[in-house]
Amino acid sequence: MSVFMDLNIIAVADKAKLQSTIETAAHLGYSTVAINYVIEGQQKKQQIPKPQPVAELFEKFPIIQGKSKPIKVLNRLTVVATDASHFRLSSEYKNFDILAVYPKTEKVFHAACMTYDVDIICIAAEEKQPFHCKRAPINGAIERGVVFEITYTSAIRDSTLKKYTIANAINLMSVCKGKNVIMASGAQASLSGLVFGLSEGDAKAAVSTNCRSVVLHGETRATALGIIHTMKKPLPPSEQPKEETIKRPQSPSEQPEEETPAAKKAKVEMV
Repeated sequence: MSVFMDLNIIAVADKAKLQSTIETAAHLGYSTVAINYVIEGQQKKQQIPKPQPVAELFEKFPIIQGKSKPIKVLNRLTVVATDASHFRLSSEYKNFDILAVYPKTEKVFHAACMTYDVDIICIAAEEKQPFHCKRAPINGAIERGVVFEITYTSAIRDSTLKKYTIANAINLMSVCKGKNVIMASGAQASLSGLVFGLSEGDAKAAVSTNCRSVVLHGETRATALGIIHTMKKPLPPSEQPKEETIKRPQSPSEQPEEETPAAKKAKVEMV
């Protein structure tokens, strides 16, 4: 059974509003949400907010619809960067469960894919992405376990922004083929991933298994330790390769007698 997550609920000062959003997510069946704190990296003095302790949000966390356990709430930091120097690792980053970067230029996007120690790379939603996604950096990010995030709040709010969101998403999909992609609502209603060029299976993974990979990647990054276990999925019987029969050499006694032509047999019998 799939476990659904929304890893981008924008942090707001109004505690009651934030509680209401989390309660709605639990009612919709989401098992995990992340409160997203966004900072502009180009500021001279980078002010990294201190996240509100999750335990202080509720006395009793809301129960997930259809399950008997409470919703899990995480804290996330997103750094908006227009230059490689804007993303600076800090000890304050450790206060967050998930670390994301929103690259505004191709140079920063390449650095984020290949070197930045992050869990999520955000794709532009409210503007046309000023560069095309290239295969090499995207494959590098996928190999490192980093995922790409598409948010769809803008697509719902404004028709022009919807065009940007869909165009940017399709630009990404044409290269990554749906791998390592998550979708986040930004605390808005759910929207089908089919709009962004995802297949039905990839759309489901974008709000479930891929999100779980982000959470695990964040835990691994925080501890600097991780064990990766992979298991090869067995092929169905119809796709199993046919085994070749290896014949062992036969002894002279086991070899069948060569068939003698009828004319030769008759000649032998006459002698």
